[in-house]
Amino acid sequence: MHPRAALAAGGALLVVSFLWLGIGLGHVWAYPVLGWLPLPVLSLLAARACRQTGRRVELGIATRRFWTQLGHATTIMAVGIVSNAYDAVGGPEPSQRLSTLTLSVYLLALAVLLWALLRLPTWQRSRSDWARFGLDTCIVLITSGVFVWHFSLRKVEVWTEQTGSAMPLLALSVVGFISVVTFVKVAFAGAGCLDRQSVRLLSYGTAASALFGGLSPFLVDRPYLSSSFVAVSVAAFAVQLAAVRQLHSEVQIAPVRTKPHRASVVPYLAVAATDALLLSIGTSHPAEITVMQISAVSLTALVIVRQIVTMRENVRLLNTVDANLGQLRRYQDQLEHQATHDTLTGIPNRALLEREIAALLVTGDDFHLALLDVDDFKSINDRLGHGRGDQMLVEFSGRLQREIRREDTVARLGGDEFVVLVRDGDEAALPTLLTRLLETVERPVPLDGQDIVVQASIGVTRSRPGDDPHELLRRADVAMYSAKAAGGNRWTRFDEVMDREADREARLGRDLRGAVARGELFLLYQPLVELPHGRLAGVEALLRWQHPEHGLVPPDVFVPIAERNGAIVEVGRWVLEEACRQAAAWQHRYGERAPGKVSINVSARQLAEPGFVAEVAAVLSSTGADRRRLMIEVTETAVLGADTAMAAVRELRGLGLQVALDDFGTGNSSLSLLVDCPVDVLKVDKSFVDGVTGDGPQALVVQSLITVAQGMRVEAVAEGVETPEQAQRLYEAGYRLVQGFLYDRPLSADDVAQGIEAATNSWYAATPSGSA
Repeated sequence: MHPRAALAAGGALLVVSFLWLGIGLGHVWAYPVLGWLPLPVLSLLAARACRQTGRRVELGIATRRFWTQLGHATTIMAVGIVSNAYDAVGGPEPSQRLSTLTLSVYLLALAVLLWALLRLPTWQRSRSDWARFGLDTCIVLITSGVFVWHFSLRKVEVWTEQTGSAMPLLALSVVGFISVVTFVKVAFAGAGCLDRQSVRLLSYGTAASALFGGLSPFLVDRPYLSSSFVAVSVAAFAVQLAAVRQLHSEVQIAPVRTKPHRASVVPYLAVAATDALLLSIGTSHPAEITVMQISAVSLTALVIVRQIVTMRENVRLLNTVDANLGQLRRYQDQLEHQATHDTLTGIPNRALLEREIAALLVTGDDFHLALLDVDDFKSINDRLGHGRGDQMLVEFSGRLQREIRREDTVARLGGDEFVVLVRDGDEAALPTLLTRLLETVERPVPLDGQDIVVQASIGVTRSRPGDDPHELLRRADVAMYSAKAAGGNRWTRFDEVMDREADREARLGRDLRGAVARGELFLLYQPLVELPHGRLAGVEALLRWQHPEHGLVPPDVFVPIAERNGAIVEVGRWVLEEACRQAAAWQHRYGERAPGKVSINVSARQLAEPGFVAEVAAVLSSTGADRRRLMIEVTETAVLGADTAMAAVRELRGLGLQVALDDFGTGNSSLSLLVDCPVDVLKVDKSFVDGVTGDGPQALVVQSLITVAQGMRVEAVAEGVETPEQAQRLYEAGYRLVQGFLYDRPLSADDVAQGIEAATNSWYAATPSGSA
């Protein structure tokens, strides 16, 4: 049954109980058992509602425990009602007697209720709060005792003569005191984490139940009736209503402090009630006593009024102070949140992450730290703008949070770097989690009508004794860069070998910054051969580094280092100057026999540098190189979607330089790039040339690219030619410019000069068959 339907049924039974008692006051019921039937049903409905509320997982442990115990109390009460009904109607004549069993069951239910109530947590109180609480409780209990004595216990002999037992009256007194204890608990000690409206319903229901129970002395001459008809009905329905209210209320985590102006009025009301009782008693005494009583009551009233005035002023001042403190706490919370959370994504930042790591290190618990970095995110910002890049970062932060457990943490270090703190050392579950993180980043992100797909690299490390947050983040960072170096879109676990490699890379990076000044860099030149004659059509300048300790460092080792630490700008400037100087020297010495193209590689970082084109113009002017015989090589990833780089390429062509698109087909290739980027030469990557002699997809790509190049009226260069069969197939496909080890390895400038001087019609004999 739905809670609201059960509530409607309880309300209907409550109305039936009141009607039964009201009609029975003027009419003798033939079947008094019918008046008892709604009571156990009402109690069981209340117990059911309490158990439903006690199973609500969002509530705190103390709150669920209270409602569960209250359900036990109402279930026990239902048993007592059945026993009470048997006492009342089970004999030859209706009776208001209570058996020992019935009384014991009622007292057990009340004990369970009182125990549940006293176990509720309250807000933390000072010593003065405890003192006021004790005094106020005594005042209310004494006042209640006076009223119980005056209206009930004082007439115990009359009750015993008419019913044969004082047990019902004593039970009524106990219920009254329980009601008082409940009211005092709510008024002075707070309701713990319970919903305030629910506790008020419980308090008012218990008080009303005790009030209706006070009708028992007036029903002595009507044994077929019982005050329990309405007393129990009101209490059970109040419990059911309060449980349903708690079930649908907002979850309250911490105990709420009772407002002082509400609780402080209760002791004064108790004094006023006692004074009213004193006046009612005084009407039967001599006038002198009455005058004294009136004076005492008047004096008490004046004191109460004085205290109320003072209390209201204190409440006003306290409300002002509370409002100011509340505002300060809100400001403090806002500042704390801003200091510990990322402003863009709203997730924890480095400061909060390091604090959590430090706390875990103190406890000695094992945990993992995974650092995730989006691969090539700079190109996303360059192509789509930083606003769209920020949208992607916000999307990634939400995705990562959905993939982790509640106890784990996702933080943003800055830029496109995220950290996942996994709060256990479960090695078996870690690979699955890291794979999910990579997959969730790789899912397309819809932006402006198109799906953007990116990948990420993850470095992970496990906590060790003696670690600190900075060391853990450093190891995770090293592992992440190792994952990137291995191709990206993967996760890598930190090991000591990575540390040595990272240290070596750091040393190389430091050495590279001074390599230009120390004269450690030099250029070699890869010949560009024209088919079918084998004539020298040009050269490509290739950078080399002769390290004083490590010898010749491969470019695929030091170039990525230079791009990461920014040294590529200085190194690239030197390459540009040296290549232009050498080209000018060849042109001056050999004239038309000089290489027709001198190709210079330029990095994406250089293209994005402000003033790069002006720098190139200055070098051309200072060296005197013929710009018509110079070619700038850029990669497709450097210009794809990068407005700044694309503008730089256009300006370079405006200077009269040729532009080549290098390694075409290996990145995010798009035919629209050939339309948007003004290039003169298309260089086909070696990975496609390797398969040109077969029937696989590489051969089809090579054939398609020469068709596109011819259609776009740009030259095509095949890179990495190593066999005569490859040269033959390329020539047949339409390629006229090639380079590779088949013809020569990279040469020094002197070797190029010797070749120019020695050459007549053809440099190289390894040309396609049938050539002239």
